[in-house]
Amino acid sequence: MKVLVAVFILCVPLMAQSQTPKVLAACGDANVDLSVDLDKKTHDMAAPQPDQAVVYFIQETGLTINIAYPTTKVGLDGKWIGANKKNSYFSFNVAPGEHHLCVAIQSSIVHEDGELLHFTAEAGKAYYFRTRILWGKDVPQYLNVSPVDSDEAGYLIQSYPLARLHVAQRRAPAPGRTN
Repeated sequence: MKVLVAVFILCVPLMAQSQTPKVLAACGDANVDLSVDLDKKTHDMAAPQPDQAVVYFIQETGLTINIAYPTTKVGLDGKWIGANKKNSYFSFNVAPGEHHLCVAIQSSIVHEDGELLHFTAEAGKAYYFRTRILWGKDVPQYLNVSPVDSDEAGYLIQSYPLARLHVAQRRAPAPGRTN
């Protein structure tokens, strides 16, 4: 019986490692800051390539007036692929299959919150996700990510500027912070 318990205790960490979900690797390097420029002239909705899917990320800040708007980074399968700031959007193409997304607030002023989600892309289709940074009386901010209807996405894309990834800067790791 003691041998069985010892084997079980030794195997628990291995079982936990084998069951670690891929989503833990959805984000990019935690020590990279992204910067965006907003292109107010561009409001295009790209048609999906026949062999790929197109994914849109739209950030909506609502009617709240803030001193500063944090940047929202978007990671796909372990790499940062874009970012939004204020009301804005960007898109990217992906191969068909399952993908893991990470959305994280990048800020030196507010709490750096994050969300994880996954989706399965089909070739020739478009996917729309909306990020909202919600402000409240008791909670300074809360990041929310959700799929959005194509009609609503089209309206928001026509209303908001395109976020163009401008600079990726490396920052010193915070104490105790890892990827």
